Amino acid sequence: MNVCIFEDGKYEEFFPLTMTRATFELKCGYTTLIEKILRRFPAEKVSYFLRDFLVPNFRRKVKAEAINNADIFRKNDSLFINGRWLIGREGKVTMDGDEEIGLCGQDIVYARLRQPTIEKCFSDDINGLLQNAREKVPVKEIKANLISYPWDLISNNPQAIKEDFEALGKRGIHGKFSPHAVIEGSEENLFVAETAEVEPNVVLDVTNGPIIIDEGAKISTFSRIRGPSGVGKNSRILRGNIHEGVSIGPVCGVGGEVEESIIHGYSNKYHTGFLGHAYVGEWVMLGAATTNSDLKDDYSTVQVYMKGTLMDTGQTKMGCIIGDHAKTSIGCMLNTGAVIGVMSTILASGELSPKFIPSFCWHFRGKFSKGPGFRSMLETARNMMGRRGITLSEEEAGLLQRLYEMTKEERETIIRRSRAKLKRKVGEHDVGGRAS
Repeated sequence: MNVCIFEDGKYEEFFPLTMTRATFELKCGYTTLIEKILRRFPAEKVSYFLRDFLVPNFRRKVKAEAINNADIFRKNDSLFINGRWLIGREGKVTMDGDEEIGLCGQDIVYARLRQPTIEKCFSDDINGLLQNAREKVPVKEIKANLISYPWDLISNNPQAIKEDFEALGKRGIHGKFSPHAVIEGSEENLFVAETAEVEPNVVLDVTNGPIIIDEGAKISTFSRIRGPSGVGKNSRILRGNIHEGVSIGPVCGVGGEVEESIIHGYSNKYHTGFLGHAYVGEWVMLGAATTNSDLKDDYSTVQVYMKGTLMDTGQTKMGCIIGDHAKTSIGCMLNTGAVIGVMSTILASGELSPKFIPSFCWHFRGKFSKGPGFRSMLETARNMMGRRGITLSEEEAGLLQRLYEMTKEERETIIRRSRAKLKRKVGEHDVGGRAS
């Protein structure tokens, strides 16, 4: 049976994170949504459906040919799985069985269809095919954890780390572990990979959940990590105070204080500063002492900008959402629930950042601008990736170019408003000066 992982129409709810990746490439726990799906439903034939402009870069990463090709379904029975499904221990969905469609509310979670049904309901659009099948195949309501917004990933992260640890099936200390490092709790809740290193005066607290320290990772002296947490391959924790619920992707440098946050690969928060209840994309650079607020002083729920409007997250703790290749200077203070776009830059000015920074935009002293321009930003990305021994591919460069064009109207609108606001302030100052 073919397994098809598809992206439904709710990808915009995860912007800017899903501007550069499919929804099922988002991370929760120590692994991505797609890794969890394939762990539950291993199959020889796997196909994918996602937005067309993401395909070249996705194909480069997964080395798959069956992408956005609906014809493959005409030859096989197929299990279609919504890429927003955070598969945990719940549910008893199997690859085999009668035809059926599982719904969570009005959202299709999965569809198990036979080849003749697929032929009758066929459409080049995967969502069209599935909607056609709803009229011909038995439908049942199921309980499923369909991720709807970035904060769902953050709030589910601690439990997802625990489940990933159990699925990993590896325990104990296999790497270099200083006799002057301390484990609080059972070593059964710890995995230190063979090429990992834990230096002296490190405290690993596994009393409330497991800790994964993957291959090539290094935990430096005076760091403390509380489980459930995971440190990815070739990452380094430098005097870090890592609280529970933290997932750190491969090749990251993390220091300071971090709590209940997800950090994708190749991102740096190497120095002091607090990051809490946040989701950080790839190739992000957070300058020294950059700190985000994740709690309002009146303890009310946090609002976040989504698709141009403020939306109540329902969460009393919500930090920031940061798109790929974004940067902050030293000393930045990020607003509660700040959303920072792809390749944007915030320069510290002694004030809280705005709640929303468009992609490919700079912000300094209350003013939005285009910064040095797209070509310069792309060259900076090449330089940053080169420091890690990685070349910016043509597919990645093309994707960023496409995103730059797609976000042009939003960016220019905010820049115009920023300039108009600045002119009004200058005018008010002049009038006040003459009146005095």
